[in-house]
Amino acid sequence: MATILIIQGHPDPGGGHLCHALADAYAAGAQAAGHVVLRLDVARLDIPLLHSQHDFLHAPPLHALASARAALVEAEHVALFFPLWLGGMPAVLKGFLEQLLRPGFAFDYVNGGTRMLLQGRSARVVVTMGMPALVFRLWYLGAGLSALTRNILGFVGFSPVRATVLGGVEAAGEAKRERWLSRMDALGRAGR
Repeated sequence: MATILIIQGHPDPGGGHLCHALADAYAAGAQAAGHVVLRLDVARLDIPLLHSQHDFLHAPPLHALASARAALVEAEHVALFFPLWLGGMPAVLKGFLEQLLRPGFAFDYVNGGTRMLLQGRSARVVVTMGMPALVFRLWYLGAGLSALTRNILGFVGFSPVRATVLGGVEAAGEAKRERWLSRMDALGRAGR
């Protein structure tokens, strides 16, 4: 059994959105299969934005992220949930990742290259959106998703990084939402 970190990236701390229900279904499936589940809700953290390269490279780690760093070190798999906003992840999630995945923790610069410090972990990214998923993938080429999966998670060592794209969420009926929740339960049970 694996230790799974579920990161809720929806920016509304009040909860009650589809992303929250999906993460809950994933967690329930993972726990039912015997996985250890750790949870982190980004909207409930007070994370300032980085404003310079110097801060990104040299500012001390935020005390507010100590438990997030510990959970990420412990995790073998990360499941990240967020809604697509303006073609990418919400700003609060991007700011969180910039603060968390900094040099010395997530990667190091070595001899003109980089060394990944979070290898040995896999990830599942679940993104919800109003547009049809096929339009996002074909017309927009999934740009906001690949920026996260390849340029952020892959850069620091996550592999494999799998994605689930759920489109047309506002128009989805109850039956479709139930299928999505069942799929998340199955993915959680499998630790994928």
